[in-house]
Amino acid sequence: MKRLSILGSTGSIGVNTLDVVSHSADHFTVIALAAGKNLKRLIEQITLFKPQLVSVLTEQAARQLKQKLPRKRRPDIVFGDQGLHTVASLSDVDMVVSAIVGAAGLIPTLTAIKHGKDVALANKETLVMAGKLVMQEARNNNVKIIPVDSEHSALFQLLARKGKNTIASIVLTASGGPILPL
Repeated sequence: MKRLSILGSTGSIGVNTLDVVSHSADHFTVIALAAGKNLKRLIEQITLFKPQLVSVLTEQAARQLKQKLPRKRRPDIVFGDQGLHTVASLSDVDMVVSAIVGAAGLIPTLTAIKHGKDVALANKETLVMAGKLVMQEARNNNVKIIPVDSEHSALFQLLARKGKNTIASIVLTASGGPILPL
């Protein structure tokens, strides 16, 4: 049974991850969730998955969440950067799903790695910004980085199936975003 923390639980990757968890309850359990501002979706996730800990973006969102949840079934609620750090480093967690968009995902991902958590990485920007550092920390801490989104997941699966020695080169095209031709 894998015990999960999900960073970015209310975004598309987080929602899809929780869908997989809901259909695989004998393989996964949710220990912690981190979300931004979508309290409505987060409350639904809390009700369904009953995490021990939840982190939100701001102190105001944390207060609102506490008001909306019944005291008996309320997880511990934290917020901000410290909240993300706590969700990413919980001792009860085996794997952290890193699905926070953009640069905001880098530090919590590094926190998870430094605390010996395997990382299911959906945030490509983390590797674009600091790939060498992230991979070195993963090696130093004997942590697996498992790509779970789009192209990098497809390549990971291909390399796992065919082996690194069978592929001479890989060419990826830019899919848009901040990289535009001049």
